[in-house]
Amino acid sequence: MAFTELCIYQVKPQKTEEFETLMREVKSFLEKQEGLRLLRFSKREYRIDMEQIKEGLPPRKLTRIVKSVKYVLYWEFDTKESYGAAQKNLYESYWKPIEKCLVVPHDKYLGEVLF
Repeated sequence: MAFTELCIYQVKPQKTEEFETLMREVKSFLEKQEGLRLLRFSKREYRIDMEQIKEGLPPRKLTRIVKSVKYVLYWEFDTKESYGAAQKNLYESYWKPIEKCLVVPHDKYLGEVLF
């Protein structure tokens, strides 16, 4: 059964350029991990409220930064074991430089793919 991680990074505003440059390098590294099926990385740049949803309107571009800039990393592996090995490799190589860019430690949401 496929295994996934959704990771939320809250980056210090003054560290966004450094973080994005680092994550481009991390992406190349992560794509080489055994068992990786899918890798996505995005930056939170929009918001949507209930009125926009009800009207079918597109989301609004964020206009200011409050405390941090948020990023999401999503990756999917063939097994939990492949995921665990990739985490170890990430920890041994890029973990500390990533953590130095963050306001708070990142959040991880883990689970098996349901559908």
